[in-house]
Amino acid sequence: MALNYAEHFISVSEYLQGEQLSDIKHEYIDGDVYAMGGASRIHNIISGNVFAEFRQHLENTRCTTFSSDMKVKANNCFFYPDVMVVCDDDKGDEYFTEAPVIIVEVLSKSTRRLDKATKMAIYKTIPSLQEYVLIEQDVIDVEVCRRSGGWVSEHYFLGDDITFESIDITLSCAAIYHRVNNEELQAYLQAQTDNSEQSLITE
Repeated sequence: MALNYAEHFISVSEYLQGEQLSDIKHEYIDGDVYAMGGASRIHNIISGNVFAEFRQHLENTRCTTFSSDMKVKANNCFFYPDVMVVCDDDKGDEYFTEAPVIIVEVLSKSTRRLDKATKMAIYKTIPSLQEYVLIEQDVIDVEVCRRSGGWVSEHYFLGDDITFESIDITLSCAAIYHRVNNEELQAYLQAQTDNSEQSLITE
């Protein structure tokens, strides 16, 4: 069921109650409610790759990996990150957390400004958050902002490995973009294959 939020201030309790009844997800920013659109195939592949790698790595730890159905609360806002990891959450709410250590957002044209400006500024205020990751879906570009580095952006491209310090895992850009039908990635994989075959010939 889609809820018809009237154009007036919505309280946090009204928003949380409404989300349990709605079949459309909404994000909440200081009393304003925004409906979320559907994600593309590539968006889902990328977020699924990251979620699977994180979940497997953290399987026997105290940390839990969540996909886009779990909300994060920061100040007076609620968002649905594409992927996040929570290691300590004493409040234990069933529908949102306030204690992520890493948040991942896959960017699109419609969400880039929100993810890179508004959400980044709000996410930085979460005391537990150590890393914020923004992944482009149209080109190979992974941006990582770390609390330990003063939230300065670092960019990673094909051929690079990325260490996510908050959960002690290293992933290659190729693994993050695995099965993405992207010309840049396909050319890179073909070059890797060609190099391997050449090595076998020369041995």
